[in-house]
Amino acid sequence: MENVQPGIMLPVPTHARYLTFALKPGCDQAQVAHALSELDIDKTLVVGLGQSLVMGLGQTIGGLRPFPTLIGPGVDIPATPAALWCWLRGNERGDLVHRTRDLDQLFSPSLRLDQVVDGFMYNKTPDGLGRDLTGYEDGTENPDGEEALNAAVVRNDDSAMNGSSCVAVQQWVHEFPVFEQMPASEQDDIIGRRRSDNEELDDAPESAHVKRTAQEEFEPEAFVIRRSMPWADATGEGLVFVAFGHNFDAFEAQLIRMSGTEDGIVDALFRFSRPVTGAYFWCPPVREGRLNLTAIGR
Repeated sequence: MENVQPGIMLPVPTHARYLTFALKPGCDQAQVAHALSELDIDKTLVVGLGQSLVMGLGQTIGGLRPFPTLIGPGVDIPATPAALWCWLRGNERGDLVHRTRDLDQLFSPSLRLDQVVDGFMYNKTPDGLGRDLTGYEDGTENPDGEEALNAAVVRNDDSAMNGSSCVAVQQWVHEFPVFEQMPASEQDDIIGRRRSDNEELDDAPESAHVKRTAQEEFEPEAFVIRRSMPWADATGEGLVFVAFGHNFDAFEAQLIRMSGTEDGIVDALFRFSRPVTGAYFWCPPVREGRLNLTAIGR
């Protein structure tokens, strides 16, 4: 679809940067909307608007809601809302640094750049997928073609919404000393796949991540498009989890099941990893290479 932000439907790039912005006190939110309307949207940039920014403009977006704060058995899943999210994509990290500076300057009258997380492709698979730093493929269950568009993109007759997408973003921190002490078979049981050949384990425990998030086993089915990438800096390492959907329901259904609040079975990922952020954003459609902001009155 030509009105979808191009980067949403493309495979993950070699390098990425995830920027989150907060509204400055007393800021002119109309200035933010004007700056957004001036952006060139191509495969190197995906933009998502948070609920606070949309509400500050006196508008609502159907389905845009706060990220859920969840507490399960031994599990805390935080919500860290933000006004604006930008996913920078490219092949050169230096280019992303300069693009970050440009965006920070563009939005600085009204927005504060709160977080910058660098992502990267790790150990690319023959079919073009990346791996988590644990070595397991990420995005194996992504739908393709029309099914991918149906999962990730709003498709209706409303030109203001058609081609838009909803994105859930979490930064997960891996505790590698814990993970690396486990035998390989136990690590496979956590994921529910063999790392060696990516085959799903028939006898995986019910807590295995693959079983907790089996998209076709939800009612209705809970398909999303994953565009996650590893991150690492001086503070640690892990995964920036990114899931695009035509609404937030599919992601949220998976997250609730992972937390164990439904049946007491916690996703085994929590044995060595934890989310430290969580936010929802609405990604507007595009029109002639610019964001179509009609839905927020622009």
